[in-house]
Amino acid sequence: MAKDLFHNAVREALENDGWTITDDPYLVKALESDYEIDLGAEKIIAAEKDSKKIAVEIKSFLRPSFAYEFHGVLGQYLNYAALMKLQEPERTLYLAVAEDVFEQNFTQPATQYVIDLYQVKILIYNPITKMIVQWSEK
Repeated sequence: MAKDLFHNAVREALENDGWTITDDPYLVKALESDYEIDLGAEKIIAAEKDSKKIAVEIKSFLRPSFAYEFHGVLGQYLNYAALMKLQEPERTLYLAVAEDVFEQNFTQPATQYVIDLYQVKILIYNPITKMIVQWSEK
């Protein structure tokens, strides 16, 4: 599987935020199907003496039509999220989106409605500074 254009920037942003990359890629094997999600990561939460596990699917949204690409990405996200629940239900799936793409497209009412409806979790990052800007959880 080819890595997304911003794969390394997201990986570095997660590491800069204190996450340990555990899988690159994170393999999902469920119901006789195999899928590769871009990254798996874990963060130790000292106060809780516990850890949080995530998987991150990175998307650049470089095609001319945002709507067309968003439809495919949403289907992929929902499929991965459903199959991850069978394999590792405590792991949360995030869609990694660059800050400028989020501001230009993901704040539109129709896109926001769909994100809210399907409870899509988004990791917003800056590809230049390689920092996480926001975690958007619906």
